[in-house]
Order: sequence, then C-alpha cells, then structure tokens
Amino acid sequence: MKQRRSIHIPGFRHRNPIPNAAMIGNVLMSGVINGVDPATGAVAAGLEEQCRFMFSHVRAIVEAAGGSTGDILKMTVWMRDRSDRDALNREWLLMFPDETSRPARHTFQGEMDGLIEIQCDITAIIGARVSG
Repeated sequence: MKQRRSIHIPGFRHRNPIPNAAMIGNVLMSGVINGVDPATGAVAAGLEEQCRFMFSHVRAIVEAAGGSTGDILKMTVWMRDRSDRDALNREWLLMFPDETSRPARHTFQGEMDGLIEIQCDITAIIGARVSG
C-alpha cells in the first residue's frame, strides 16, 4: 500500500489544516495555490503580482516533492475575470516556453475570497519521463 506524503513549502500556508499538496507514489495533487507574498503572508496587490507569486509557489511545491515544472500534467486556474488572461499567459510562457511540452490548462471564472484575483491547482507525475 502506498503511503500518502504531505508537501509544505515555506512562506505559503493554508488557513485550514491542510498541506500545500499531497503525494501517493509519484502522483502529486495540490490544494489551491494563490498569489500570497511569501515574505508578508498577504495577498499581493494586483493580478500581475498575484500571478508571479502563484507560479513561484507552483514551482516550489513541485520541487519540494522532488520534481520539476516538467512533471506538471495539468493546471486548473480560477480567475475573478477570465477575460484578463494577459498576466496569466505571461507567467505561463515563462514557466512553459516549449509549445511542444506544456501541461494541459483549464481556466474558469469564479468568485474569489477577499483580494484574491487568481488561484490554481496542479496535478503532476513526479519523475515521469516521456520516451519516444
């Protein structure tokens, strides 16, 4: 039987008693990841800064699990205003510049708590290598 392992990163914690992500075997699934400034614990001002911190947390979570952003299979994103995807796409292209090797992504519009304008979750297969 596989044992579940909780993943935590510094500077980003949930209010509820849950980890940033959990793994069983090499499968990683995150909780919600948003644009909290790790230095202050406060939601960053504006969509661009929130995107920058959100993607930074994504990277830190997969690395804490022993992987890399190349192991991310899917990202689901929720935005207060889905039509304003420029900041999201800018960070997306920085993290995933190779159009032949990007994870799947689905973006929804939804209500956000407080000042949060964007949040995501990820699924990754840590250490999986594509052969071809």
